[in-house]
Amino acid sequence: MRDHHIEHCEPPALALYLFLITVADAKGLSYYADGSTSRVLSLTPDQLNQAREALIHAGLIAYEAPLYQVLALGPPENSTPSDRSHAVGELRSLRDLLSRSPGASS
Repeated sequence: MRDHHIEHCEPPALALYLFLITVADAKGLSYYADGSTSRVLSLTPDQLNQAREALIHAGLIAYEAPLYQVLALGPPENSTPSDRSHAVGELRSLRDLLSRSPGASS
């Protein structure tokens, strides 16, 4: 609140952000399916997509299906597109590792 990160977010984006903070692991990662997330938050698929895009644009999350990552908060002026690209790259690497782990479904 102090750094105004969520000031311009609509209620569906705020609901998604709270949900992701609640379900994320210690590294900020979660991989709830869109259907489950929509049901829990009572959002249509379009509303969920818009909420996700708003949070990505605000630099609050990274998303590479099916993984979300809640990003560490710094001053808003320090959030750059390259920071977000780096987070998405990390998510891709994690997704690749998960797909290669024993017992992972294809």
